[in-house]
Formats: sequence, structure tokens, C-alpha cells
Amino acid sequence: MIDRQQLLQTLNILLQPERFKDFCHNGLQVEGRSRVGHVVSGVTASEALIQAAIDQKADAILVHHGLFWKGFDGQVSGWMRKRLGLLLSHDINLLAYHLPLDAHPEFGNNAQLGKLLGLETLSNFGEQGLGHLGVSATEWQSDLLLAAHVESVLGRNVTCVEGFAGPVRRVAWCTGGAQGYFEAAIAAGAQVFITGEISEPQAHYARECGVSYIACGHHASERYGSAAVATWVAAQHGLTHSFIDIPNPA
Repeated sequence: MIDRQQLLQTLNILLQPERFKDFCHNGLQVEGRSRVGHVVSGVTASEALIQAAIDQKADAILVHHGLFWKGFDGQVSGWMRKRLGLLLSHDINLLAYHLPLDAHPEFGNNAQLGKLLGLETLSNFGEQGLGHLGVSATEWQSDLLLAAHVESVLGRNVTCVEGFAGPVRRVAWCTGGAQGYFEAAIAAGAQVFITGEISEPQAHYARECGVSYIACGHHASERYGSAAVATWVAAQHGLTHSFIDIPNPA
């Protein structure tokens, strides 16, 4: 077991939250017991994840989406009361890292998704350099074949708006709700852009600019960073770790 502050220090050195302008507090969001031996990782600090961590007798939970975001009015009621109540009554630490967990060059959501899909990063683009531009290890003869590959790897249906006609090699990607990065991906020279979500304008941009758009699910694209970070931290400090995936259709 290690001290909570030692765990927090390790995570902060690894993920460097001070580098990012974010929508939330990155780091310790809820204080629990001072000693940590078992860590559970997950995507979102939902009631289901917290309960599963309780069942595993976790000392700390590491997530991408924590409880507290900019605009939170400070009212602890409803779902917030339930989640906080479970954490506090079972003395479990909640650690959350949002953009720092997207951006880490080895363990981050974008790096891990690229690795899974067989994409090699050549450069970064967009606000805070979160977007990745790279090449695919496989030359896909069409955007639809690449979309089918993404479906197979992630195990869920994707939305593909066709724009680029021809074999695909140059792919841009950014996990989660990064539809706002599409224009930057187009400017960077992508033939296909992969992210979690799509909004109404992106379908038109894809058709008009000749760059295909694949939306593979916010949750589905961000299942990998927290698990990779927690696995590394557990190995460094001799902790036990388990990743718990709470299914989410979004």
C-alpha cells in the first residue's frame, strides 16, 4: 500500500495537469482513506462504477470524467448526493483527469485509441494540441472499410459520413466529444477524421470538403486511457488494479 499523497503526486507528475486549460479540477476530487492498495479505473464516476468499486473493496477510483465541472452550482442533491454519499461512506478516494488523460503521449486516450486502430501519430493539431494526425498501418481502399475496422475493434456500430473518395492513409483522430476539431483536422490534411461524437454541421463539412467523418461513440473511444495509466501506476507502486467498464451507448 502507498500513501494517498504519493499516489496523487505520481499521477500529477505523469499527467501534468497544470499544462491544460480544462473544464474541471484535475486530481483528487473526493478524499478517502489515507492508504491505497487497490485501484479501480473507469471512464466516468457514475453510481454504477462507484458501487462496483465498493464491491471490489477499492481504496481509490481513477476516472476520466469526474464529478465536478465548471458551472457546478454546489448543490449536493439527487444523483450527486448518491454518488458522493457512496464515496464518503466507504472512504474511497476519487481521482479524475480530463484533458491530461486525453493528451498523454503514451497512456492517453488518443494514444491508446491510435494504437488499437493501427494508427501512427505524425503530428498534433487543434486547441492544446489534443488532435492527432497520422497514417494507418493499412491502406484502406475506402472510408467504409476503415469504418468497419473501427467497428470491429471497438465492438460497436459507428456513424460514417462519406467524404473522401479513394484509398485512405492519412487519418486524424481525437477521442470523446471532439467534433469541434473537424475543421482543424481538414486544415491539417486528413482524409478521414475519427472521434466520439458528431453534431449536425459536421456531416455537411465532410461532404463539402471531401474528408470523411467517423463517429465511434464518446464512451467507446475513451475506455483505454484511465486503464493504461492505472496499470502503469499500479506496477510502479506494487498496487492491485482492475478496470471496470460500465456500458454506455453514447
